[in-house]
Amino acid sequence: MAQTLAAPSGAEAGPGEKQLWALALGAIGVVFGDIGTSPLYALREAVKTAQSHGAGNEEAVLGILSLTVWTMFLIVTLKYVLVLLNADNKGEGGTFALMALGQSVAKRSAPLILLLGVVGAAFFYGDAILTPAISVLSAVEGLKLVTPHLEEAVLPVTLAIIVLLFMVQSRGTAKIAQYFGPVMLIWFGALALGGLVHIIDDYRVFQALNPILGVQFVFTHGIVGLLVMGFVFLAATGAEALYADLGHFGRRPIQVAWLSIVQPALILNYFGQGALLLSQPAAVENPFYRLYPSWALLPMVVLATAASVITSQAVITGAYSFTRQAIQLGLLPRLSVRHTSESVLGQIYLPRVNLVLCLGVILVTLTFRSSSHLASTYGMAVTATMVIDSLIAFFVIWRYWNWPVWKTALLIVPLLQLEQAFLTANTLKILDGGWLPLVIALFLSVVMMTWVKGSRSLARATRKSEAELDWLIRKLETKPPHRVPGTAVFLTGDPTAAPTSLMHNLKHNRVLHDRNVILSIRTLETPRVPRHERIEIEKLPNNFYRVIARYGFMESPSIPKIVDHLRRKDLVLDLNATSFFLSRRSLKTKLNSELPRWQEYLFIWLAGRAEDATQYFRIPSDRVVEVGTQVTV
Repeated sequence: MAQTLAAPSGAEAGPGEKQLWALALGAIGVVFGDIGTSPLYALREAVKTAQSHGAGNEEAVLGILSLTVWTMFLIVTLKYVLVLLNADNKGEGGTFALMALGQSVAKRSAPLILLLGVVGAAFFYGDAILTPAISVLSAVEGLKLVTPHLEEAVLPVTLAIIVLLFMVQSRGTAKIAQYFGPVMLIWFGALALGGLVHIIDDYRVFQALNPILGVQFVFTHGIVGLLVMGFVFLAATGAEALYADLGHFGRRPIQVAWLSIVQPALILNYFGQGALLLSQPAAVENPFYRLYPSWALLPMVVLATAASVITSQAVITGAYSFTRQAIQLGLLPRLSVRHTSESVLGQIYLPRVNLVLCLGVILVTLTFRSSSHLASTYGMAVTATMVIDSLIAFFVIWRYWNWPVWKTALLIVPLLQLEQAFLTANTLKILDGGWLPLVIALFLSVVMMTWVKGSRSLARATRKSEAELDWLIRKLETKPPHRVPGTAVFLTGDPTAAPTSLMHNLKHNRVLHDRNVILSIRTLETPRVPRHERIEIEKLPNNFYRVIARYGFMESPSIPKIVDHLRRKDLVLDLNATSFFLSRRSLKTKLNSELPRWQEYLFIWLAGRAEDATQYFRIPSDRVVEVGTQVTV
C-alpha cells in the first residue's frame, strides 16, 4: 500500500534503526499529544450524549466504539499516515506546505487554493486556543474522583497551569523537550495497560470491530446519530499534527510510532472503556479514570496533567511556526520572531501570538468551566481543517503525482464524504459552543485576506511612483552625483525598480555612496532554500549591485547572515561601514480604492501594528536610515 501511494519524486533516504526509534520517540512526545489525550473525554461525551437521548447502553457503547475505531483507521491511518505523509513539500508538511505545493501545479486554481489555505490556517488557530483548555481541564478533573472536596480546586488549578505554561514560553523548550518523548511513552503505556486490564470485563466489546454496528447506530438514531458523530470525532482530533510535523521527524518515524505504539494503545484504552461501560453503566461519568484502581488515581491525574501540558506545548509551538509561515507567505504583517535555541532551528517564540493565545485560552476556560461543556466547541475547527486538506490534496495527487482523475477521486472522495459527515455533525453543536471556532476562523480569514489584498494594492501603488533601476543607472552615468565613501544597501520588494529610499536620498541629499546594493528578500513556495541557492548577485554599471536573497516560508530572514553569504560570494560588506536605507511608508486612504472603505482602514491598522523592519530583519539599529513617504491604498 505504501509503495502504491508514494509520491513520484524519488525514494526517501530512511534513517538508521537506532536513529529511527530515537525520532519515533521524539514524535511520540510532540506529534501525538492531542490525539493521545482524547481518551480522557471522547468516548465519555459520545456515550453520555447517546444515553441522554434515549439510546440503550449496549447499542450506544458498541455503536460508538465501532465508529471510534473505524474513524481512527480511515482518517488517521489511511488518509494521514499512509497518504498525506507522502505529499510532502521538500520534506515539510502541514496546510501551508500543501497549499504551496498545490499552487505550484494548479496555476488556474491558485487563488482558490490560497483561499482554502487561509481558511484552513484560520481554523488551526481556533484549535490552538481550544486544545490547551480542554486537555488541561479534562486531566485536572480527575481530582474530583480522588476526593469530592477537590472539585472546587479544578478550575483554579487548571488556570494556574495554563498561566504558568504561557509564562515559560519565552525561555524556550529546548531543555525540557527531551523529556516529552519518555513522558508520553509512559502515558501511552498507561493507556494500554488500563484498557487491557478491563477488556475482559465484557467480551461483547469485540463486536465493535464490525463497522456495520457504527453505521447502523447513525442511521437508526437520526439527529442523535449525527450529534454522537460530532463527539466521536474528538477521538481523531490531532490527526493533522501527523502531517504538520512531518519536517521535524520524517515520514518513517511518525508512521512507526503511530502503527506500533500510539494506535494500539488508543484502541486498547477505548476498548477497555467500552468493556467497563458494558459491565458498569454507572461508570459513564468518567470511564477513563475508572479504568484504574483507587490507589493509582492520583498518579494518573498527575500523568494526565503532564500529558495535557505537553499536548498544549506542542499546539502552542505549532501556532508560532504557523504564524511565521503566514508572515513569510505574505498572509500576515511582520511580527517579532525570537529564536530561543541556538542549536534547534524550530525553537521560536512570538510574544504577541503568545499573549493572544494565553488570553484566549483563559477566557475559554473561564467561560465553559468544564471539559464536557468545551467538548461542544471542539471538533468544528479540526473537521474543517481536514476537509480543506482533502480538497487541496486532490489537486496535489491529481496534478503533482500525475494520477488519473478517476483514481484520485476513488481515493479522496470517500474520505471527503466521511469528513463532510463529521463536519455536518459538528454544525449541530454550533449553538452549544461550536460558534466559537467559527468566529475565530472568520475573523482571522478576514484579517489574512485583507492583508493579501492590501499588500497587492500597496505594491501596485508603490510601483507607479518608482522608476526603472536600469534607467536610473544610465541617467546617473550621464549626470553623476557627488559620491561619498562607504556602502549603501537599499531594501526593496522589487529588484528591477529603483527603491523609493534611493530616489529620495538622491533628491534631497544629492549624494550617492561609492557602492550601492539593491537588496530584495523573497519568500519562495518551498519550506527551505539550500545555502547554495540563497543568494543571487548581479553586477550592474556605476558600481551598483542587485542582490536577491531567497528564503523558504519556514525560514526567518537575517541581514547579518545575508552579509555573511555575500562575503562568501566575494561581495564583502563591513556592517560597521554600511548604511541600510529603508522606506517608511505612511498609508492614507483614497476615494477610488480597490478595497472597501472598512478593509482600507483594517489594512492601514494592520500595517501600523507590523514589526519594525530593522528588528525583524535584525539590522544593526545604528546603521539604519529611514526615509518617509506617503502612499495611498
